[in-house]
Amino acid sequence: MADPFAKNTATSAEDAAKIIPRAEFRVFGQGVIDLVKGNIWNGKTVLFQARRMPAETYFLSTRTNEANVKVRDGLLDIKTKVGETPEGYEIFQPRGKFQFPVKREDLATILSHLKVESVLEQETYTLDEFVLFARKHPALCPVSVEKMRYGFTIEGIICEYAQVWFNGALVESACAESENYEGMKKVVEGLGIAAMPNTNYLKAAKRVVGME
Repeated sequence: MADPFAKNTATSAEDAAKIIPRAEFRVFGQGVIDLVKGNIWNGKTVLFQARRMPAETYFLSTRTNEANVKVRDGLLDIKTKVGETPEGYEIFQPRGKFQFPVKREDLATILSHLKVESVLEQETYTLDEFVLFARKHPALCPVSVEKMRYGFTIEGIICEYAQVWFNGALVESACAESENYEGMKKVVEGLGIAAMPNTNYLKAAKRVVGME
């Protein structure tokens, strides 16, 4: 199984389309970490090293919660929602990880997924230029995100609990994700989080910064 903390590397849109998408069930709230830690050994658990993640910038759109666009390790990363499992777990398909400066045509595609229309006058955009563009656009909002992640697997299902800071505001999170959609249900129930609302990063960040 791939290391969930593997180094972030650039991926073309063509190669990203070949990746089998994972389903994800994620929750946010206070007391989430203690709840999960109390149930973490309800199965064959393997711990991964805890990691303070590099600071990320998420680009939120008032027009959709189905395009996850962020910058991490200097790469512009996009995933889009392509469906849900019968249990309501969200399935996001990777669409590519692009190095800066990002080409205008790649940025135009990303903006289309964010349901945003705008004239792009430059051939390429640096990270600072894209952040400035997003700050000026009425439908976009860049948000700083920091994470302290504690990764583990149960029965081969990738899981984590984490402290997450949205623009400095701390919330707790936990998730399970896998290409094995059937195997997730048992793990989610075993962690004690099945009754909580499935909330992706976009919705959580919007709630914290007042976009919802």
